[in-house]
Amino acid sequence: MPPPAQESPAPRSLVGLSTSSVYPETTASCFELAGRLDYDGVEVMVGIDPVSRDVDALVDLRDYHQVPVLSVHAPTLLVTQGTWGNDPWEKLERSAVAAGRLGADTVVVHPPFRWQRGYAKGFVEGVRRLERTTGIIFAVENMFPWRGPGGSEVRAYSPSWDPTERDYDHLTLDLSHASTSRQSSLELVDAWGDRLAHVHLTDGDGTVKDAHLFPGEGDQRAAELLEGLAARGFAGHVVLEVNTRTIGSRRNREEALADVLAWTRAHLGQTVPA
Repeated sequence: MPPPAQESPAPRSLVGLSTSSVYPETTASCFELAGRLDYDGVEVMVGIDPVSRDVDALVDLRDYHQVPVLSVHAPTLLVTQGTWGNDPWEKLERSAVAAGRLGADTVVVHPPFRWQRGYAKGFVEGVRRLERTTGIIFAVENMFPWRGPGGSEVRAYSPSWDPTERDYDHLTLDLSHASTSRQSSLELVDAWGDRLAHVHLTDGDGTVKDAHLFPGEGDQRAAELLEGLAARGFAGHVVLEVNTRTIGSRRNREEALADVLAWTRAHLGQTVPA
């Protein structure tokens, strides 16, 4: 008789470190820290650091540190409007090429700004086309309303800062953005269902400032969220995207990033190395 078939282990989320989480240190520092602290990989935020825009250099960093690249964050922030050209579709296409070369399976992208009218008009269909032609997941991130004096909302994104009601196949949940927009990440997880593909693990304090606190320091019930994702069998990447600019020293940053990695794995129900 043939031996009984063995069940394959259930897929698990890989826990990554965003290069933005070590700022003002460099992209290269993120690879080094992620490797030393035993993160499963990194998310490259394409932007201000020249190395983040140089795919050859990123390949070298990945290979030298033996740290996988899990995802690429396309340069769609307000401060990266000139990165990789001014054509927003070219930015996304180059992000997909970079992801392919780096072995990443996901590109994180923000919704268009309202002044990008042509891009915004065809954005939902264009993102789906890119997924089909590149084989890369394009996970559209939840953003938040910009608020002017007196709390009035300034319409900055089109079709919307909230991707919930749009026909996107894959979404990125950012807990700090949910807090700033006065939403519940737990409710968004329920509303999005299988469309949730990627998580930016952070937290917020409900103010107009996009705080990117450490998870558990804000109002988004991050521990409960991770436990719920594990119970659902979520296998997308969970990427730490926090603000460590005022943390003090390199040693403080390293200790904080090590502690939050252990905390994250514990709440995901993953074995924490001794």
